[in-house]
Amino acid sequence: MLATSTAAPVRVGRLGELQLRSGFYVYIGSAHGPGGLRARLAHHLEPSSRPHWHIDYLRTHANPEEVWCCYDPRPWEHEWAQRLGTLPGASIPLAGFGASDCACESHLYFFKGRPSRAAFARSLRAFDRSHPPVLLLGLK
Repeated sequence: MLATSTAAPVRVGRLGELQLRSGFYVYIGSAHGPGGLRARLAHHLEPSSRPHWHIDYLRTHANPEEVWCCYDPRPWEHEWAQRLGTLPGASIPLAGFGASDCACESHLYFFKGRPSRAAFARSLRAFDRSHPPVLLLGLK
């Protein structure tokens, strides 16, 4: 989850322009590549001077607040994106964000107020009882 108090346009590569609003952005991704979760978080938690992924463009304007994750060999990112969009107050700020390699409408959601990890976890369990627990990794 990223937070921003900035209201500004952000160019996101060839995807287009994201109009930032003050609030919370939740990005859904996976970390099944080399280095796993540790490497992916190390990349995303620092602003990138050479953006590669869509989230890299947003990171230059928004600060990480929390990381919600689960450890599971099954790739849950598409189900997470669908469920996140059903939470109260969720909206898609830029269609296609983080979803250029799948059929999801977006992997980025905006919330005016801080979304609840507990509500998200309940939503996932209602969707699929076999879902592993959603962990909170604190950032400071």
